[in-house]
Amino acid sequence: QVQLVESGGGLVQAGGSLRLSCAVSGRAFGLYVGWFRQAPGKEREFVAAIYWSGGSTYYSDFVKGRFTISRDNAKNPVYLQMNSLKPEDTAVYYCAAGGGLNPRYFPDYHYWGQGTQVTVSS
Repeated sequence: QVQLVESGGGLVQAGGSLRLSCAVSGRAFGLYVGWFRQAPGKEREFVAAIYWSGGSTYYSDFVKGRFTISRDNAKNPVYLQMNSLKPEDTAVYYCAAGGGLNPRYFPDYHYWGQGTQVTVSS
C-alpha cells in the first residue's frame, strides 16, 4: 500500500510559480510517482512522472520546459515546480503512484492522493 498527500496548491497570477508537494508513505520502490490534473469538464491528463527507484523523469508536451518534477532522495516528497503558469493550467492536481510500463497512462496508477486546487488568474 502507498499513501499520497498533496499540498501546495493555491491562487497565482499568470506568469507566476507554485510548487506542489506529494508526501509518499508506504512501499513505493519500483513504482512511478506522477502528477495528473483535471479541469472542470475535461478528462484527467498526465502532467509529469518520476521513477521512484531510478529518478528518470517524464513530461507532457504542454508543460515541458515550464514544470519540473523532482524527488529529494533524503526525504520522500515528490515535488512539482510549476513556472510560467498559464490560465489553462488551472485544474485539480493529483499525485499518483503505479507500477505500469507507461508512466503517462493513468489507468496504471493504482494509488491516488486527494488532489490540490491550482488556479491561475489572467
